[in-house]
Amino acid sequence: MKPTILLLTVLSIFLNKQLFGQQKGLALISIQTSAICEMCKDAIEYELTFTKGVKNANLDLETKKVTVEYNPKKINASQLRETISLIGYHADNIKRDSIGYQKLPFCCRDDSHHGKHKKHG
Repeated sequence: MKPTILLLTVLSIFLNKQLFGQQKGLALISIQTSAICEMCKDAIEYELTFTKGVKNANLDLETKKVTVEYNPKKINASQLRETISLIGYHADNIKRDSIGYQKLPFCCRDDSHHGKHKKHG
């Protein structure tokens, strides 16, 4: 009976850390973007997820904020903003890269909707 209780306790601690807790040594940042649609979300999350030092990236289209969990020993907040900028999106106070912006699909360019942004889906 005691081994079962011990196993459940260890499992509970592990799951709690994995599901609800930030891993030790990782930092969390929220960056305001100029994302418009699901394609924007996919592009930003994909690029950040495959950036060295990034554990997780999630963009909320309602707020246009991407939350990034990252290892500050491998990448810093400025580099994260620069990565988003190079894709073609504004990132907090960093303006989007014009070459990256021209490579975006037409629907992802905020001037393509003339203020009428629509979500794909």
